[in-house]
Amino acid sequence: MSHALKQVFNKDKTFRPKRKFEPGTQRFELHKKAQASLNAGLDLKVAVQLPPGEEQNDWVAVHVVDFFNRINLIYGTISDYCTEQSCPVMSGGPKYEYRWQDEHKYRKPTALSAPQYMNLLMDWIEVQINNEDIFPTNVGTPFPKNFLPVVKKILSRLFRVFVHVYIHHFDRITQMGSEAHVNTCYKHFYYFVKEFNLIDTKELEPLVSAWVGSCT
Repeated sequence: MSHALKQVFNKDKTFRPKRKFEPGTQRFELHKKAQASLNAGLDLKVAVQLPPGEEQNDWVAVHVVDFFNRINLIYGTISDYCTEQSCPVMSGGPKYEYRWQDEHKYRKPTALSAPQYMNLLMDWIEVQINNEDIFPTNVGTPFPKNFLPVVKKILSRLFRVFVHVYIHHFDRITQMGSEAHVNTCYKHFYYFVKEFNLIDTKELEPLVSAWVGSCT
């Protein structure tokens, strides 16, 4: 592993603890299968496709957790540079501002600084993926009817992390020599959400200009 990637995966820089799959479970086996495809250097468009005989919701659940872990790590590497002073608004350039809303404190869309937004976002996702009623881990336990709507909300919000990092902090990623890793992670995410129609095309617009040539 290169020095740059070691920095990206430095445990001290992890924004949140990783959610792991229990060995011996179906999700763990699917996770290994997904990682094997990536490690084998398969075309990412192929790697994201549902393996024959597997359930789509299981495949989606594994990837949601994996993307949460990876994007957590990426944001962790630049979080020292994403402050109340440098990023007083959670945005993706002057055209896109992201406001936070939840079922508790922020019942209406509220403008927050980027670090505030990120903290609330990661806390919220952790609650979702650790909720057995939404992400069941026992084999044979059915997924709830609201599984895909929750997944779409998680992924659309995780996409905003990419937008903020690319537009406001990519110079730091470049200084670390980690742009190739971040680019690959984003392409993987992009192909996955497109394959299963998990984010509306309009929501992907903030990064389209940068990626229209490499992610189509």
